[in-house]
Amino acid sequence: MANKFFSLIVVPHHKGNPKKITFSRKKVKILLGVLTVLFIALVCFFIDYFSMSDTRDKYKALYEENLNQKTTIAQYKVTVNRLKTNVENFENYARKLNIMAGLEPGNVPGGVGVDNKGRNSSQSMGLAKAEIVNQRADGIDDNLNKLVRFFEDKRIRLVYTPSIWPTNGWRTSGYGSRADPFTGKWTPHYGIDIAAAYGSPLWATADGTVTKVEFEKIGGNTVIINHRFGYSSVYCHLSKFNVRVGQKVKREDVIGFVGRTGRAFGTHVHYEVRCYGRALDPADFILD
Repeated sequence: MANKFFSLIVVPHHKGNPKKITFSRKKVKILLGVLTVLFIALVCFFIDYFSMSDTRDKYKALYEENLNQKTTIAQYKVTVNRLKTNVENFENYARKLNIMAGLEPGNVPGGVGVDNKGRNSSQSMGLAKAEIVNQRADGIDDNLNKLVRFFEDKRIRLVYTPSIWPTNGWRTSGYGSRADPFTGKWTPHYGIDIAAAYGSPLWATADGTVTKVEFEKIGGNTVIINHRFGYSSVYCHLSKFNVRVGQKVKREDVIGFVGRTGRAFGTHVHYEVRCYGRALDPADFILD
């Protein structure tokens, strides 16, 4: 059978003879096959290009999201540490309030977080730390609610309970046994000594009634205030009085001024807290 041919005639616009290009059927098939393969390859190239472009966009978005998450986690850690410090401060203050109220502070749960494989991880430990802070905060919240209920019932008692420093100064001698500054012998010391500048104001440490304003051989100028519920407070070595017997006073009222009268080496106030006549450590009652 005779081979079929395809002819392509090229006619020039300028003067000249037309040119005739002849292709065999086989060559045409080969050319069409090559063009088809090239077309398919070009289509695949564009599909792959746009697919990779989409992947790059998704990767960029994930990368930016990861950076934002790292920044958020860093801020979260700072916040958790700050909350932990605040919680510890609240716990210490609540513990002191419990002592004053005669209540038992609740136990705060704790622990270390472990992941499902039993290995500590930064993420699981971070979450565990936040959970511990949350549990401790819940414990403080419960404790403070108990304190609020207690003090609502006992707010009158609070008003008459000594709870502040009697003057601005620094403690030079604590409650308990000590070497007597005059004899050197160990003797009981029923209060605390607070050194302060001469003439500094002395404040009543709770509401009450003045029951004594007089000079004593050892205590010098002495003021005693009855605060009800068995509490009383004693202030010795004053330079001058500012109250009289029977006078009602409020917490922070000026009752006198720091001096060195009586048996005293330096300028200070000897401060006592008593309950039904028994001396207690005044430091246990000072909140500020």
